[in-house]
Parts: sequence; structure tokens; C-alpha cells
Amino acid sequence: MTVDARTAARRPIHWAVGGALVVATALVPSAESAAAEQKSEVALRYACPLPSGTEEVDVVVSAVLPTTARTGEEIRPEKISVEVGLPATSLTRFRDLDAATLAATARLTVRNAVGDTAADASWQELTAEPVPLPEPGEGEGGLTLAATGEVPTVAFGTPGRATLTPAELALSLSSRTADGEPTTPPGLDVSCEPVPGQESELAAVDIRGDEDPASPAPTPGGSDPAPEPTPGRPAEGLPPSARDRIDDLTEKRLDALEDDPGSCPIEIPPEWVMTTAETYAAGYANAAKLNGAAALGPAFMKVVLNKRYINDSCASTVDVSSEVNFDYQGKRQLPPTKATFLSYGFMPTTATMTLEQVGPPAAIHTHTVTNTPTYPEETTVTAQLVMRLSDVEVNGVPLDVGPDCRTERPFEQVLRGYGQSYPPAGYLVAYGGTLTGYAHIPPFTDCGADEDLDPIFTAAISSTGKKADNYAKMTQAPLCVATNPEGPDCPPRKPKPEK
Repeated sequence: MTVDARTAARRPIHWAVGGALVVATALVPSAESAAAEQKSEVALRYACPLPSGTEEVDVVVSAVLPTTARTGEEIRPEKISVEVGLPATSLTRFRDLDAATLAATARLTVRNAVGDTAADASWQELTAEPVPLPEPGEGEGGLTLAATGEVPTVAFGTPGRATLTPAELALSLSSRTADGEPTTPPGLDVSCEPVPGQESELAAVDIRGDEDPASPAPTPGGSDPAPEPTPGRPAEGLPPSARDRIDDLTEKRLDALEDDPGSCPIEIPPEWVMTTAETYAAGYANAAKLNGAAALGPAFMKVVLNKRYINDSCASTVDVSSEVNFDYQGKRQLPPTKATFLSYGFMPTTATMTLEQVGPPAAIHTHTVTNTPTYPEETTVTAQLVMRLSDVEVNGVPLDVGPDCRTERPFEQVLRGYGQSYPPAGYLVAYGGTLTGYAHIPPFTDCGADEDLDPIFTAAISSTGKKADNYAKMTQAPLCVATNPEGPDCPPRKPKPEK
């Protein structure tokens, strides 16, 4: 990486954009604490579905944590280790592949709790170095993989006894031959659950309020830094020209780089900083042909933030890629909604509409321009959906549409929001706000138990030609981030939809 110190001083690298304000600051190492440390360890049994069958596996989780912390103080678990003892019977599959070594990547869900409030954090990308496979009959024939790595910080906002408890464990096992080549197949993914009835608490931390006289004292010779001001909620919206301003600033900067490519000698590789969050969204979707709108949500959403973070100081832009899945009773869908329309302008029609999410998680992309003090940004959310219809009544008479009345193919729903970071205004991923967009509804298929009703629903609901003509407006609540379960936005709230 080449850095021009003078340029870097004029234009520092900013992380607090595109929803990264809440996330990135929670993932960088926290300041040195004067509190005493404790090395915590818990031995657990996990049930893992292995090729040999579901087997109980010994897992030892250890970490170093402070014994006390103040409310709101970031706590970083250190010296993380997840040791997984695989029984001899589970190794037969890898020997059959002529594997010589076995390695793993582990993802451990850890429940952070204080009082009645809890949130799950993901300790992911913990890596276990390759270990030689024991020969059959060698000792007990088992194998232990020790996965280590860095994990997100956590902060608790309420005084009390805070606990960290391991939950689900996901293992990605990879095997290689004696020549160092991947086997065929190269690995195995396993999702393990803790065996019930165990004392599974890893550690407890005494969380004390700032007014508590027993709170840790400041470091000798220093003083506590002034607290960061609490960010205000974004303003309700930005002028319609917000997107044009973002585009103009981006184009202006790119044009300048073409004229003078050497004007920005800073090269920054992509940054990968992930954490999880939860929120709700609610709104309305218009049915253009029916001259009406259907309520959507409140829909619960599971978010993975910062799957990719690229700070391009040469182009003065920051691009953040995240993803989201809807969750309704364990299914990837929005809650079913009942709506009444006037079909063909005169016939009252009532139906239950369900939007199912298909394919990969919905993509969230935030593009921020950093060469202006306000840091304007555009966020695009793209989801693949299938619309299903059920419980249809026409003029009060039930119409049997069958069990699988749906659009013949998934359709793409794209929603966009515009905001700025300084001062916060409009839509920001961390704070939420309003997203709008249009969708093209495909023709319907498999509608009708005794007769073909596809043409009727296609004519009444589906988009004309290739035009995306069905308008949707969704309001997202602020994110409840896993690294701050006691934050003001946890547990996640349900927003009030706007028409």
C-alpha cells in the first residue's frame, strides 16, 4: 500500500458511512482497560450430523475477558479458541478420500445477555490449521482441531451480571492429500447443536453504571475521554435532487482522475468487517392494474452487515455490501397480507398475498461520496421474490385457486433510499428510513383447482409488457446490532408504514 502522508492528512479514511458507523467502530480493538482479566473456559458436548451419523462431539471454548466493565464500554473477547474433538468414526470418510490432513473454519454463535435482554453475536472465520489424520488404530484414533481468531466486541447498556454463552456451532471441514491437493470432494459443512441439559455459560462480566463507586478507576496519569455525542436521528427526508447530487459528485471526481491519475496516490485494498443485526420493515405495495395498495409487514429481517467494505480514496467513494433475509415463522418470506381491490374497476376481490424470498439473500449496496462534508449516499436493496395468492373471494364468493397459485417466475424488487451522514438525514442503513421502488410482476401459473384461472390473474395483476409499474414504499426501523444488545434500538422495533 502506497501512502502520501500529506494527502492522507488532508483526506483521512472514514469508516462511519453506509451503516458502518455502528458496526465498524464496534469491531476495531477497544481501548486498554484497567479492569482485571479472567481466562474463561467451558467444555461442552455438541450433536453433529456427520457422515457416520449424528455423533456427540467434545468442544472446549475458551476466551480472555475483563471481570468488570462500565455500561456502554466495548468488551473484546481475546485469545479465542474453539477446540473440536472429532471421534475416530467420523474420520473414515476422509480416509476414504485419501486425505492426509484435515483443517476447519468455525463459526460459533454466542449469546450475549444481561437481565432479560439477549442478542446473538457471530464469532466467525475462526480457523484451525491442518492436522495430520491419524492412522487407523493409532491411539484412540480421534483428532482435535483448534480454531482461533479475532471476534467482534460487545457492549452492555444496563448494569448487572452479563453472560456470554456458546450456542450453535458451524464447521467447514477441508481435507487435503499428502501432496497438498484438495480431495474430491474437498470438504464437508456441518451444523452442530449443543446437547441439552448442560451448563454452557462461558463467562460472566460485572457491568457497572458510571455512577457506581465500584466502577473501574481511570488509568493512572490519564483521564476518561469525553463521551462521544449521541448521534441524532436522521431528518425525515432529503430533497428529490439527492440522487442527482450523488451522481454528479461521483462523475466529477472520476473525470478529475482521468485528467490527473496521479492526484491520489493512496491504494487501499477491500476491507472485510462483518457483523449481524436485526430490524423490521413495513410499508405498502401498489397493484397498478387494481388501483389499490396492499400492506406489507411488519417484516422481520436478519441482516449481515459489511460483507464487503471498499474505501476507494482515489475515487473518493466508499462502497459497502451487506445482505438480508426475511424471516416469518422460520420461512424466508414476508408475513401474509389480506387485501381487497376492485378487479377490472368494478368487481370487489379479496385475496391473501404472500411474498416469498427465493435465491440468494437480498443484496444491500451503499455507495457514499466522501469528497463533500455531508457524505451523501445512495442505498439499493435488491431481492428476488415470488408472489403467491390464496383465500381468494370475488364479490364475496370463494374462488378455489388451488394450493400453488403464484407468479410463473421470481421477480426482482429493487428499493432505493438516499441520505447523508453529516448531519444524519434521509435513509441510512443503521438508522433506517424510507425506501421506494418499482417491480415488474410476471404472469401467474398453476392458479385454479378445477379451471385455468391463470389468464384472469395475469390480466388483473401482472405488469404490462416489460414495464416495472408496481410501486412499493417500505419504512425500515433502526438496526439492532448484535455487538450492542443493550443499545437504544434493541430489541428491534416495528416501524409505522407510510403510504
